[in-house]
Amino acid sequence: MKRQEFVREETQLRNEKRSQMVEIGRIHKLTIKKMREYGAHLDGGETGDILLPKKYVPPNSRPGDAVEVFVYGDREGHLRATTQKPFVTVGQFARLRVVANESSGAYLDWGLPKDLLVPKSEQREKMEQGKSYVVFLFLDTKTDRITASSKLDKFLGVKPPNYEAGEPVDLLICDKTDLGYKVIVNNAHWGMVYENEVFQRLKIGQTLKGYIKLIREDLKIDVSLQPSGYQKVDPISQTILKAIKESGGSITVTDKSPPEEIYALFGVSKKTFKKAIGTLYKKRLITVDPRGIRLNRKSRRNFSPKPHL
Repeated sequence: MKRQEFVREETQLRNEKRSQMVEIGRIHKLTIKKMREYGAHLDGGETGDILLPKKYVPPNSRPGDAVEVFVYGDREGHLRATTQKPFVTVGQFARLRVVANESSGAYLDWGLPKDLLVPKSEQREKMEQGKSYVVFLFLDTKTDRITASSKLDKFLGVKPPNYEAGEPVDLLICDKTDLGYKVIVNNAHWGMVYENEVFQRLKIGQTLKGYIKLIREDLKIDVSLQPSGYQKVDPISQTILKAIKESGGSITVTDKSPPEEIYALFGVSKKTFKKAIGTLYKKRLITVDPRGIRLNRKSRRNFSPKPHL
């Protein structure tokens, strides 16, 4: 019995250590093991102790306290930690600015004192100082050094896309083309947002929410910046109705108005706006004519202006 309990305890300890394995280039919450004049030793589990230099140790810290840190390797290969947070971590994409060009490659500002290297072999095109590029951060397994690459195709589409139409996803705007905007979907796949479906200003490096529109037979992904179909009609109908009420019962915007004007007011495409107007019209809440949209009598009876303060 004692032997079985010992084996169980040993197995539990091994599992706990395995779960505490620290990954270089990521943010972890680690426990302070001991304090020293030069800093704090953090419990890295199976990885071993990790030094948090004194200047990064939070005031009044004591052994047993948990600290959120970013873990990296120094030139000698030792693990170090900092409470400073980089703009991006290993396994992520981001748009970063080149601050220096040297024989070893380009160096990027990523929010930490030591700049991030993009070796010449990892540059899709020669990087220029002062310009910004979308890059992927990875760990060079030969040197345990956090490295960046602008050769994005190497890191995207590794697994086939497995999305449902209408599924919300995270997007990173990467490039402007004749068709529209190339985007990275969920940090894993290339996608495309078509120009005729964009009703807002987009910037390279911008992150925003999107929705899966279609996965083509060649596994290319079409993405929309707003839900498709009638998924968004009801809340938009309410927003439009509220806007009409707050404007005194009528607005001059109609389904004939420019898409840019509609988006500026309601944040939706002209197509979605027309569907929402159709819903309100069918419910006999509004009247539509060339001069604009007006509340009908039923809506006016339920409308009470806001009191003046």
